[in-house]
Amino acid sequence: MVKVRVEGHESLVRDTVSNAVINSSTSEYNIYMARHRARNKQSDELRTACKEINNLKAELREIKELIKGIVK
Repeated sequence: MVKVRVEGHESLVRDTVSNAVINSSTSEYNIYMARHRARNKQSDELRTACKEINNLKAELREIKELIKGIVK
């Protein structure tokens, strides 16, 4: 695999076999990974909040049914 520098970009190289452009900067990669982890964490927190809301809704429905049963 031969890598050739991309003109005008110090951290980019092109793989001559697959013709792929590769970013060789570890600091940019670390920044990308930090953003990726932050997005995943935010997504997980949103999913957890939705599950909690759905559980609360189900519990409220159950409480309403119990109250209706007591009132009758």
